[in-house]
Amino acid sequence: MVTQAGETDGGDWLVGNPSGLQLASALWIGSVGLLILGLQPVLLGALYTEGHVTGDELALVATAEMIAIAVGSGVVAMALSARNMRWKSAILLLLLAAANWWTAYAAGANALIGARSLAGLAEGGLVAVATELIARSRRAERIGGYFVTVQTLAQCALALTLALYVVPVAGASGGFLALGVVCLASLAVAWIVPDDYADLPKEEHFANVLTPGSIAALLSIFCYFMFFGAIWAFLEPLGAQFGIDGRTVGLMVSASLAAQVVGALTATVFEARLDYRLAITAIGAVALVCSLIFASGPGLTIFWVAALAMGFILLFIVPYQIRLAITADETRTAVLLVPAAQLFGLAIGPIAASLLIDKDFRPVPEFAAASAAASVALLGLFILVTRRRRAVA
Repeated sequence: MVTQAGETDGGDWLVGNPSGLQLASALWIGSVGLLILGLQPVLLGALYTEGHVTGDELALVATAEMIAIAVGSGVVAMALSARNMRWKSAILLLLLAAANWWTAYAAGANALIGARSLAGLAEGGLVAVATELIARSRRAERIGGYFVTVQTLAQCALALTLALYVVPVAGASGGFLALGVVCLASLAVAWIVPDDYADLPKEEHFANVLTPGSIAALLSIFCYFMFFGAIWAFLEPLGAQFGIDGRTVGLMVSASLAAQVVGALTATVFEARLDYRLAITAIGAVALVCSLIFASGPGLTIFWVAALAMGFILLFIVPYQIRLAITADETRTAVLLVPAAQLFGLAIGPIAASLLIDKDFRPVPEFAAASAAASVALLGLFILVTRRRRAVA
């Protein structure tokens, strides 16, 4: 069990001292909460193919779940104490299993939106189980890299299993039931999670976040994920506009998931060797270039390269965003809101970009380019605010 508030071993943890197995269990619980990010193309695509929802309704279902995950992760991390984490993990897993069962048998778009909104709240809570523990580590960036690696590997393995074996036989309902089974099986892992997390040295939750530096940092993260969410949601129609068929784009999506795994693994190796400001700026520049490539009407090969580059940088940046949040708020309250900023960006990006579409999909990557540029600009603002604060101090 994690040691109580205020205790520390002076090693890898600011407070508490979880074992490696306890840390791994918390990362797995958080990964279960984010499995849907890699499974949406398979499961929601099956719902659309089977005629359960229209294209517009599908977008609403996906967006509702994304926003609910962001809300759930923020509420659990900020409003609830880090006590009785085993029971909380178990309850959230049961709630998510029930929501997946509801989804499997839901009739109509409204029921699906309700089911996935409930699922999102539970998934966000599970994410907080992991991020709460990551925030207590002296190596939060590296453990954050491990977290995104675990979740992405799990997404790839489950997406492949569902796409090849479950959905062709049992349809979308079978896929969601299988996801529910994963939740129930993870109950065994929930009892390994540290029961009580030691308290971080902070007095007020929101006072540490409502500062110019923290706000700029979180907005930079939000804008980066808006860039990705906008292009990713419209990758198939973008490809179609440039003569690339849907099957080929589907292969790009699968390959991009593999690139995300490579990016996450690479980040765990290099996170301590690169300054977070340099890394975020460089990745922002790559994001900007990728967006401009998609807007230029690229051929098949260049389209492939841009899609793979986007996949690689998506998770490579996460450890550096964690360092950015820690630098903004040394009490580490802002770190707890990093998943919410990321997920809100993924959810708002497609909605905002869709307002610019009028038969031509080029405005989508143009919006994404502006989002990537805004992310780097906000990092610059953060650096200026931080220097001014140090000068005053």
